[in-house]
Amino acid sequence: MRRAAFLVAMIMVMAVSVATLSAQWPKQPTPGVPRTASGEPDMNGPVPKTADGKPDLSGVWRGGGGGGGRQGAAAPPPSGPPVAGFRDVAQNITGGLPLTPYGAELLKTRVAGNSKDNPEAHCLPMGIIQLHTQGAPRKFFQMPRSLVILYEASWERREIFTDGRRLPPVDDVHPWYYGYSVGRWDGDTLVVETAGFRDGGWLDIIGSPLTDAGKVTERFRRVSYGRMEIDVTIEDSKAYTRPFTVRVNQQLMLDEELIEFICLENQRFGR
Repeated sequence: MRRAAFLVAMIMVMAVSVATLSAQWPKQPTPGVPRTASGEPDMNGPVPKTADGKPDLSGVWRGGGGGGGRQGAAAPPPSGPPVAGFRDVAQNITGGLPLTPYGAELLKTRVAGNSKDNPEAHCLPMGIIQLHTQGAPRKFFQMPRSLVILYEASWERREIFTDGRRLPPVDDVHPWYYGYSVGRWDGDTLVVETAGFRDGGWLDIIGSPLTDAGKVTERFRRVSYGRMEIDVTIEDSKAYTRPFTVRVNQQLMLDEELIEFICLENQRFGR
């Protein structure tokens, strides 16, 4: 039954990743969209700015490197870190992940079990990297002291503090599925550091590990009106012999809002 639950959960994620969905709100035009000479949305247009001159990351975005909704954001250039995969975060990393013996054995065990214990299969938080790479929409709210991200998938959310605070000492905090996140601006890039994870995390469907020793550094760059790049560096001395970096591409979705997606609704597997 666990395997069936996992398969159903993955089908649900893929179903919501399509470009067009029946919305719960009537269409509302996105304000301030740059236009081409022919009047079409210009996804290669200038990056909007906040009142203090920082790039504004706000908006409804679609992750996973797929098409940019019906508006079709321009394809990203081939340069930069390897693009992360939803099923396998290392699918574009030459030579695979730099796993320690512990990390390799853990991944082997998860794959041998058909990844049945992936948290998403049990309606548990799927973790930062799976949230980045799955295709359902997510909505960014950029405020002066924090960045809040609401995810349509399983109705999850993250809060990133940009008020100058530092990460709390890992030994003094209760570990969380998404850890504790703080951000700072480095020019036009928002650098986010996250630590304090629960042990037993999954970076992807197959089970690439993230342990309680892990630290995740994300670099958010809105490179045009309709496209954002997130470079993610994983440091985890228990699971990996060295840090590694992958990229996640995000495309803006115009005139869209999130729909409600409650993982446990009508879920009867394992009862």
